[in-house]
Amino acid sequence: MFLPRFSAPLLLAAALAGGLAGCRKTVPTNVAAAVNGRAITYSDLDKQYKRQFPQQPEGATPDQVLFQKLELLRAMIDEEILLQRAEKLSLLARDEDVEARLNEIKAPYTQEEFQKQLDAQGMTLEELKSQIRRSLSIEKLLNREIGNQITISDKDVNEFYEANKAMFRFPETNYHIARIVVTAGPAPEIRNLTGTKALTEDQARKKIQMIEARLKQGEDFSKVAQAFSEDPQSAPNGGDMGFIPESALQQADAETRRVIMSLVPGQISSPLRTQGGWQILKLIAREPAGQRELNDPRVQQNIRETLRTRKEQLLRNAYLDACRNEAQVVNYLALSLAPGFSKK
Repeated sequence: MFLPRFSAPLLLAAALAGGLAGCRKTVPTNVAAAVNGRAITYSDLDKQYKRQFPQQPEGATPDQVLFQKLELLRAMIDEEILLQRAEKLSLLARDEDVEARLNEIKAPYTQEEFQKQLDAQGMTLEELKSQIRRSLSIEKLLNREIGNQITISDKDVNEFYEANKAMFRFPETNYHIARIVVTAGPAPEIRNLTGTKALTEDQARKKIQMIEARLKQGEDFSKVAQAFSEDPQSAPNGGDMGFIPESALQQADAETRRVIMSLVPGQISSPLRTQGGWQILKLIAREPAGQRELNDPRVQQNIRETLRTRKEQLLRNAYLDACRNEAQVVNYLALSLAPGFSKK
């Protein structure tokens, strides 16, 4: 599955709660929510829901379906808030940018295969272009408002190193690993930015294939992990598991251990089926035993990337909250279900 449900930058919005800017006694026909007067229809919601959850697990209750739709609607509301902000700042993607991204998506497929992918998702080419434009516009917004404003000083790097020297001291060979995990079945805690979870084996297989396609198209591993990984510990950190000593790898299953030790730094594995589910691994670095000094370029890069990722996550969440505070949002689906509101 090649088409992102949502782009990585806008999907960070899904981790935040959906706001209700007001209550209305008369609910417009077919309107699930409104953002500054612009409607998100139940038709829009149903289309996205079918793409996100192509199959429901056996025995799924109506309440489970409604819960999923509420979570998805919150993500759509946040996407619309950011898109309107991009419009206000004249940051909408240009036609040539949309065509360039479309060509990147189509590149791995023949025309017939590409059409089959569209048909499988119930999407027309124009709908795909519209989603690409929305995604690129929000990327431009977040890059200008946040990404371009982040600076990491030498002082920041020095202070981090002094406070975390043990991170760079290795008594044995260490493997700096990141991973994306997808498993079948419900889970008590999902901390990816989409708030989504594969519930069946078929959903898990299709989800990992979609993730693999996005990575092959050049999307950033950490952002994809933040958006989709189902590992609650590593997903918020872009899949980063830190440095793992070689002795600890002996506790992993033989195939995972073999794949990790065969990767070269920067390389990403194919989807790997394990007893616990699916995973995609990335070897960030392989470090032999010893203390790494601050003047080591790899240490400098690691610290800067770590500090930048932390700062970017903080600022993006804060920026979205600020945008939502300015928006007039009415979640009619929530109002129709909430006790005390549905009867008004």
